[in-house]
Amino acid sequence: MNASLKKLVLISLLAALGFLIMLIAFPVPLLPVFLTLDFSDLPALVGALILGPGAGIAIEAIKNCLHVLLAGSLTVVPVGEFANFVAGSIFIVVTWLFYRRKSTALSLLAGMGTATLLMTVIMAVVNYYLVFPGYALFLGLSVDAAVGMAQSANRSIHSLLTLIVYGVMPFNLLKGIILTLIMLPVSARLKKFIQKRAAL
Repeated sequence: MNASLKKLVLISLLAALGFLIMLIAFPVPLLPVFLTLDFSDLPALVGALILGPGAGIAIEAIKNCLHVLLAGSLTVVPVGEFANFVAGSIFIVVTWLFYRRKSTALSLLAGMGTATLLMTVIMAVVNYYLVFPGYALFLGLSVDAAVGMAQSANRSIHSLLTLIVYGVMPFNLLKGIILTLIMLPVSARLKKFIQKRAAL
């Protein structure tokens, strides 16, 4: 099996795993119910550390396409999957940039910590200007009405900005922290395999 075929097979397997993990999503207590947490970025991150950021982004894209095709989307147009893809890609690329300099647990921790902060800030902007307006547009609602749908989990939500600051940003911070806590022991177990990535 040549190197290109090995990469294709590994990307396909990790994307399929990411899709399956994506199906096991659950709401976070005290946060709006539409924000569901899953750990489907882990296979993409592993793929990025082994094969490079392009592979990680490809895994993110494939798993989200599979989710649209097989699980459906609330708005028919994959707004949520777009947000998942953007957030995951930011997290993966930033982590990889740190890890490629020095393949140590400390470097991985620094990369994932930085990635968590950047993902939180960038996704706040993306949600404000693209994701929520997109949901509102394709659901045939105003932005205020779409925000109102999230108030079942938090009655103090009065505006999109409030929802972003008290819902979306804490959610992405929590997601990044949990991914980091899971990925550190996983990377330790896969260290030898990751170090052989150039041979694939």
